[in-house]
Amino acid sequence: MIRAGVGYSVIEDTGQAAVAATSDALRNAQLSRARAALCFATGAHAGAFPLLVRTVGERASTKNVVGCGAAGVIAHNHEFENVPAVAVAVFGGDGLRVQRAFVPGVRNREVEAARELVKILTPLADCRNLLLVFADSYNCDPELLVEELRWKLAGVDIIGAGATEDGSTGVTFQFCGNVVSNDSVCALLLSGNFELDIGICSAAQLLSGGHLVTAAQDNLLLELDGRPALEVFRQDVGALASDLRRALNVVSLCVNVRLGARRLERGAFVMRNILGLDPAKGFLWVGHELREGDLVGFALREPGYARADLQAMLNELSLRRTRSPTFGLYFDCVARGSAFYGIRDHDVSYIQAALGPLALAGFFTGFEVGPVAGATQALQYAGVLVLVSDCD
Repeated sequence: MIRAGVGYSVIEDTGQAAVAATSDALRNAQLSRARAALCFATGAHAGAFPLLVRTVGERASTKNVVGCGAAGVIAHNHEFENVPAVAVAVFGGDGLRVQRAFVPGVRNREVEAARELVKILTPLADCRNLLLVFADSYNCDPELLVEELRWKLAGVDIIGAGATEDGSTGVTFQFCGNVVSNDSVCALLLSGNFELDIGICSAAQLLSGGHLVTAAQDNLLLELDGRPALEVFRQDVGALASDLRRALNVVSLCVNVRLGARRLERGAFVMRNILGLDPAKGFLWVGHELREGDLVGFALREPGYARADLQAMLNELSLRRTRSPTFGLYFDCVARGSAFYGIRDHDVSYIQAALGPLALAGFFTGFEVGPVAGATQALQYAGVLVLVSDCD
C-alpha cells in the first residue's frame, strides 16, 4: 500500500519551516519515516536551501529528497506567491520503490544529460513507473531533454517542470539528496502498483484552425499558406494587430503534435513564444524550430479561457478516474498565477472543488512536461495535474 502526505509552512526561519512542513506531511501520510520526499521552496529561503534540503531529509529519515526552488509553491488548497513558503510531499509504503538521480552541467548538453539520467535509473518491469524531472529553466532547452527521455524511456510516464525564482537571485536551484545546484537536472522515479490519471490545461484560446508552414529557416517563420507569416499573424489576432508589441505579449504560437491532423484542436498542440518580428520582411522569430509542412497557429492567452479549459480538464478527469487518488502533483506555469487571474489560489481552488479533499503539492514553473496526443512533450503556459491512486 502506498502512503503519501503533503505539508507546508510559511515560517520565515528556513530550518523551522523545513521541520514544520515535513512533520505535517508525515502526519498526514500516517508515516513515521518516508521512502522519498519532494521539496519545493520560494526564493525567501534561497540563501539556506542546503539547510532546507538536509533538514527535510533528516526529519523524513530519507536520503531521497528531490525538488527545486520556485517563484511560488502549491500545497493543498494554497498557492503561495511572493512569501516565504515551503511545500513538502512524502511517500512511503511497502509497495513503493524509489530512485533518485542528479546530473550537473545541463546547459548545451541536454541530450547527454538525459542519457546520464537513464543510466542511473532503472524502471521496474510489471508495474507502473512515474518519472518526475526538474531542471534549470534558465540553462536547459526542455525540448531536447524531453525528446531524448521520451525515446530512451518508452513506457515510463514522464512528468516534470522547470525550476523558477522570484527575480531576486537570477538563478534557479535544483535539489537532490544533499545537493543543491543550478545548471542541473534532478529526477525521482516512483515504481509500484498504482494508477495514474494525468490532465493538462492550457491558458490560451486558438484563434484559427491553423496554417501550413510554407517557408521557415530554423527559428524564423517566413511564410504561412504561401503568405508572409506576419500578414497571417495580423489577420488572426484581429484588433490586436494595431499594437503589435502588446500582441506579442499575449499571443503564442501553437504547434500541432498529432500525426495526420489537418487542423489544430484542443489537447493536440504545444505552445511556444513568439520572440519578435520584422515588419519590413514579414517574418516572425519564434521559440521553436519549424519545418515546411508543419501545422501551426496562434492562440490568445486569456484568463477566462484558461479557467474554462481547467474546468474542462477536471471534468474529464472526474469521468475517467476509477479510484480516489492517494495524492496529486500540480505543475503550473508561472504566468498562470494571481497576476494572470487577478485572484489568489485560483487553480487549486478549482482542483480541490472537483477532486478534493486531495493531498496536493507542486509549484509555479518555467516550463512543464507532460503527455500531449500520446507523447511526452515540453510545454509552456500549461497546468499539468497528475493523480496517483494506490491499487493495493
